[in-house]
Amino acid sequence: MSAASILDNFSTYSGVLPVIAWLYNYKSLDKVLKIAGVFFLIAFLIDLILELMTMMKGVVNNMPLIHLFIVINILFFTAIYYYAFFKPSVKKAIIALAGLALLIVIFNIIFVEGIWEYPSLSITVLSVLLICFSLAYFYQLLNRQEFIHIEKQGLFWINSGVLFYFAINIFLFMLFKHFSKDEKQEYYMIHSTSNTIANILYTVGLLCKPQKIT
Repeated sequence: MSAASILDNFSTYSGVLPVIAWLYNYKSLDKVLKIAGVFFLIAFLIDLILELMTMMKGVVNNMPLIHLFIVINILFFTAIYYYAFFKPSVKKAIIALAGLALLIVIFNIIFVEGIWEYPSLSITVLSVLLICFSLAYFYQLLNRQEFIHIEKQGLFWINSGVLFYFAINIFLFMLFKHFSKDEKQEYYMIHSTSNTIANILYTVGLLCKPQKIT
């Protein structure tokens, strides 16, 4: 088994970590983290299905599922960040930007890359959207009037995972279709490694206990 395959397996099965943390700490989680936990469960199941599809004999095109997962990402992270922000104006901006991203993704599926091709445009749009959301959330977190330990905030860790994963991989997503087969295996090792680290950050976030604000 190649190093790329080993890392890919680690990446896929590391997705169970935030799911376990979500189930273990469910009663202590707030609304935002409960929504995040549902998303991580769906993400883990989709990763497993994609892994099984690649192991099936014959040529199996799993691109429609990847397109669907991008839409799921937009919907869930829109809900997560909508509830995470305080200002109504920011909430409205999140809805507007997410709506625009969703329209681009649907347009891409129908008219540009199609549902059977790797969705470089769609996943790049998703990456830009979530990088903006995560940076805006960090700005809000660091400008709170109340004293808080940000390292004890569950969403701080989840937001860190989101920023880390999409900032690392955005150029990989943009250029993936232009790589040769060997280059795709090499560069996808970056994705597998960053996805595993992101899942660890998500797990830490879901294990955080609610903090009293003073």
